[in-house]
Amino acid sequence: MIVLLNVGSLLLGLVAWLLPIVNLLTHEKHNHKRWVTLSIMSFSACAIALCFQIFYSYHLVKIEDWSALMDITGSVAFAATVLLVVTILLNVMTLFVYRSDTAK
Repeated sequence: MIVLLNVGSLLLGLVAWLLPIVNLLTHEKHNHKRWVTLSIMSFSACAIALCFQIFYSYHLVKIEDWSALMDITGSVAFAATVLLVVTILLNVMTLFVYRSDTAK
């Protein structure tokens, strides 16, 4: 059951990236009312994905699997940073695209 935290984290990370990408690709086709909701959903998916990784690390501490914890900590920190930075960049791009469309 605990392994599902990693799978859930991966899937939610992909959702966090796909929502703003879809938002950017379809900004000409819809009426600009959903972009804020999709951005909030993107940030929420990113936050939950990061939370799942924290829960998994907590599980490793709880069962005292120190070698596994030492093995994954560096890569989890790197992946979390990449997830957060890319999510922020994609949503900032969405903000600029929709703000410029709204200002017209």
